[in-house]
Amino acid sequence: MKNVFRLSACLSLFVALFSACGPDTAPAAAPGSAVTVSADAAKVEKPQLTFGFIKLTDMAPLAIAKEKGYFEEEGLYVSVEAQSNWKNILDRVIDGQLDGSHMLAGQPIAAGAGFGRQAELVTPFSMDLNGNGITVSNDVWSKMQPHVKMGADGKPVHPIPADALKPVIKDYQNDGKPFKMGMVFPVSTHNYEIRYWLAAAGIHPGMYTAGNIQGQVDAEVLLSVTPPPQMPATMEAGTIYGYCVGEPWNQQAVFKGIGVPVTTNYGIWKNNPEKVFALRKDFVEKYPNTTKSITKALIRAGKWLDEPGNRAEAVSILSRPEYVGADSIVLANSMSGTFEFERGDKREMPDFNVFYRYDATYPFYSDGVWFLTQMRRWGQIPETKDATWYDETIREIYRPDLWRSAAESLVAEGKIPAGDIPETDGYKPATDEFIDGKTYDGRDPISYINSFTIGNKDAQTK
Repeated sequence: MKNVFRLSACLSLFVALFSACGPDTAPAAAPGSAVTVSADAAKVEKPQLTFGFIKLTDMAPLAIAKEKGYFEEEGLYVSVEAQSNWKNILDRVIDGQLDGSHMLAGQPIAAGAGFGRQAELVTPFSMDLNGNGITVSNDVWSKMQPHVKMGADGKPVHPIPADALKPVIKDYQNDGKPFKMGMVFPVSTHNYEIRYWLAAAGIHPGMYTAGNIQGQVDAEVLLSVTPPPQMPATMEAGTIYGYCVGEPWNQQAVFKGIGVPVTTNYGIWKNNPEKVFALRKDFVEKYPNTTKSITKALIRAGKWLDEPGNRAEAVSILSRPEYVGADSIVLANSMSGTFEFERGDKREMPDFNVFYRYDATYPFYSDGVWFLTQMRRWGQIPETKDATWYDETIREIYRPDLWRSAAESLVAEGKIPAGDIPETDGYKPATDEFIDGKTYDGRDPISYINSFTIGNKDAQTK
């Protein structure tokens, strides 16, 4: 018999148990609730928790873990709070105002690798794959269109490379106007994706230096930070001419009739990692059982999100003002397995948002190393590093051991099949599924960095 039981049958025991846990405890569920509590719940050291998030669809595992009762089944009483921007999230996690958070994958990595505010953060859980897009204003799109390859159906062939944007940028330069685009944070996937897309077409997106922390040295496109929910309005105001952001803010531009997405990040790097759930290292060390229970609940949420038939309910939940707060029609455009480019040009894209399939929740070292290569490529890591440094650095931040411990408990409880635990040393096989066809092998980061025409180069060392 699985080691689980009905909370309603053992309420008095849990009230006594949590009462003994000190000031971090939370009240037990109401009598008669149908919550089935995991055996691991009794071991939780800190049941009352506050997590942060930004209003993006890829915060979905947090919303689902709360709304479907997965946190509660793990003995956790969680508040989830929307934050104003990514810097605020980072600062509040480091300062202890948040116990953990939906976070840009690059944030815990940069915090441990020497760029920006330094702290010891770890991630036991990867929140999703894909989910971003690059959108340009209607005016820019009209100027790109003559340079866009068209299919037999008369529609643009996707992904649209930045080659189509190159002559538009040239026209702006000839008129003495800088070409400006937005991304959400200096160490965001969005920053690296838009840079990758531009550089693949020979457009220089700028370098970071000690004297230019905006990353605009030698830039042909000036990239600046804009919080995700403000992207459409900022572009509509003409402050930027395009942006890279997560959903629903690309589809919002289509819905409002102010812009056109020209590619998704699936087209830039197929099944690329996106957000993570991050905790302080000292939290993990002080509350190992709590960390395990958090991870279990999030893994279950990811699984639920990718099960057939659940996306409509997920959209309904995410549309609430306390979560993403966008219109359900806009959210459904991408969450239901489609993506709309120009108005009416809606295409099947079943892998635009992936939360569990393809081992999406597993924090692969190779995913983290990719972010480190981009930090080095663009100058955020100013000094040459050898391959050993990349491996040693990411092992301190990405924690598949924590994920595996949680997943093995879920297997024992019958919550996930044993086959959902990948057999891996933490590194994915090399892949060339990038828009420029470059091959990335996380075990050989130096060769990857040196394969690019634009960006830093390093000496190959063993």
